[in-house]
Amino acid sequence: MQTTSVEEQKLWQSWKANRDPHAGDVLMRKYKPLVSYHVQRIAVGLPKSVSRDELNSLGMMGLFDALNKFDPTRDLKFDTYASFRVRGAIIDGLRKEDWLPRSAREKTKKMDMLIEEMEQRLQRHVTPEEVAIELNITVDEVFQTVREHFASNILSMDEQLQDDESDNKTFSIRDDSIKTPEQEAMQAELIQDLSASILKLNDKEQLVLSLFYTEEMTLTEIGEMLELSTSRISQIHSKALFKLRNLLTEEMRNL
Repeated sequence: MQTTSVEEQKLWQSWKANRDPHAGDVLMRKYKPLVSYHVQRIAVGLPKSVSRDELNSLGMMGLFDALNKFDPTRDLKFDTYASFRVRGAIIDGLRKEDWLPRSAREKTKKMDMLIEEMEQRLQRHVTPEEVAIELNITVDEVFQTVREHFASNILSMDEQLQDDESDNKTFSIRDDSIKTPEQEAMQAELIQDLSASILKLNDKEQLVLSLFYTEEMTLTEIGEMLELSTSRISQIHSKALFKLRNLLTEEMRNL
C-alpha cells in the first residue's frame, strides 16, 4: 500500500499515541517487502530444509519489534532502522534453533578435510567438479555445502560476540562505535586479504559478489540486470565463494 509522507506521519502519530491497530497494520504492510528482501538474501546460504515461511515469520517479528521501538522524531529512516531489526531477528532465530543439522556439519567437515588432502596431493587448488567426484555428490551439493559453511561461520561469530557481551555486561559498557586497536588491525588485515583474493576471481564473479554484498541486490535482481537466470547467478556466486574459500584457506596456512 502506497502512502504519502504526510499520510505516513499521521499513521506514526496515531500508532505512537495510542497504538491504533489500523495504523500499525498499514505500516506493517507498507514495510513488509523489507522482510521478503532479507529472507531472500539470508536464505541463499541455508539448507533447503530451512523453511522460508519460518524465516519470514522471524523477520515479521523483527519488523513488529522495530515498529514498537522506532522513534519517528529521530533523524533516522524507518526502513534503515527496521532492516537491522529484521535481519537480527532472523539470524537470532536461526542461531537459537541450530538450523544446520549435525549431518550437514559433518559433511562440511568431511569436505574440508578432503579438499585439504587433495590439494596437498595435487599441489594446486581443486575444482568443485573434482570434489564432487571424490565425494560422489553433485556439483550443486558442493556449492550448497560451501554456502552453508560461510553462513554457519557468520552465525557462529555472531553468537561468540553476544556471549562475550553477556560475560562483560556486569562491569563494562560496550561502545559499538569504537574498536580496539587490535580489532581495527585485524579488520584491516582481513579486508586486505579478502580484497586481494577477490581480485583473483574472474570479472563476472567479482561483479556478482560486488552487487550482492556491496550493492545489496538479490540474486534475482542481479540476474535481471545481467540478463541471466537466477539459478545461473546463484551458480556464479557459489563458485566465487568456493574459490575464495580456497584462497583464504591458503592465506591462513601461510600465517
